[in-house]
Amino acid sequence: MLLNSRLGRAPVAMALALASMSVSVTAQTPAGQDLKHYESGTRDFWLHPPPDWFLGDETAQQKGLAPTAGPATGMSEEEIQAALKDIKLPPGFHISLFASGVNSARQMAWGDKGTLFVGAFSVGNVYAVVDNNGKKDVKTILTGLKMPTGIAFRDGALYVVDVDRILKYENAEANLAALPAPKVVYDDMPPYVAHGWKYLTFDKAGWLYVAFGPPFNIGIPPTSVAQIRRIDPNTGLAEIVALGVRNSVGGDIDPRTGDYWFSENARDWVSDDLPSDKLNHIARLGEHFGYPYCHQGDLPDPKFAMGHKCAEFTPPVLNLGAHVAPLGMKFYTGDQFPADYKNNIILAEHGSWNRHKYQGGRLVRVVVDPKGKTAKQEVFASGWIKGDHDYSGRPTDILMAPDGSILVADDWAGAVYRISYNK
Repeated sequence: MLLNSRLGRAPVAMALALASMSVSVTAQTPAGQDLKHYESGTRDFWLHPPPDWFLGDETAQQKGLAPTAGPATGMSEEEIQAALKDIKLPPGFHISLFASGVNSARQMAWGDKGTLFVGAFSVGNVYAVVDNNGKKDVKTILTGLKMPTGIAFRDGALYVVDVDRILKYENAEANLAALPAPKVVYDDMPPYVAHGWKYLTFDKAGWLYVAFGPPFNIGIPPTSVAQIRRIDPNTGLAEIVALGVRNSVGGDIDPRTGDYWFSENARDWVSDDLPSDKLNHIARLGEHFGYPYCHQGDLPDPKFAMGHKCAEFTPPVLNLGAHVAPLGMKFYTGDQFPADYKNNIILAEHGSWNRHKYQGGRLVRVVVDPKGKTAKQEVFASGWIKGDHDYSGRPTDILMAPDGSILVADDWAGAVYRISYNK
């Protein structure tokens, strides 16, 4: 299906902290506990979610669970260096601090001249990390955006996705002190902030894969979301390539086939151990990956299955675990790591909040054939979770470096790390 973009300039007036304009309903458990509940299946909720919209399906079993706020301005360099001493890696691998002061760091992209661009989750910024005689200088090059988590770079231009529009900044590396006015290359996008943060992946043809998350935890989604589109930024044309996708904020092109693979965060408020987050692979146009009817390939939703069978939908390549929150991922294409890492996936797991004992908060290595038939995972880097529910960092994205090492973004610490290998 082709969709035409309106190439006009989209409105920018949308606050991240939205005032509550939805009705909160208090449910009573048999024990008399009050449970938070929102009626999220309305356009008013989608456009004006309360600040705690993600708590609106609370259960007695998981009552009281909520996301923990990270350091408002990230961690100091000294705190980061201390935390890195606890990170466990396979023999021969080493982690070091590449750059600090990258507040709320999310997706990363290299410029043609070696500039590292970094998007952000909650502070409205985009950064450029430049080398200054061996020291990494972090420059804030864009401010005041809504939620510019996703960025990409191609043919001299920086692309930034900001909830409901994709912006193109020409000749970005030559104008870091004052980027030129952007061109809106695509804005046929809903304005929903809840799950509106996005990730950009260019394919070899120069089209962008972009996932659109539903504006709530679980429900029948608006028809413009719970999907992945492939967008041509040169013409504004787009096609829907996958349906039934909840919240995907990471993906990459398989260098062996050109197919798109993506991580997916499953719904909350079922239990500590269900459902599993997923790694998926689009093998044909228009596949449906189950949301909201079926989770993890074999778990019908207790309310929204509505007679559907899980066999109707494309199963995941791999179930990653419950509430691990997989985000950015890359196929390893370098030569620095051991040979058996070639074409493996390195995936950043942001870590839990809707679970009594957190898991995730690590990097995993996925070994898989091009058709996704023999997938297995192993922990690659861990140590950012202390005890049951304390973080010293939360990985968000992976990026190949020119020398074959990898970079890791961390929005909790406000940092970028480098992982290298020496025999």
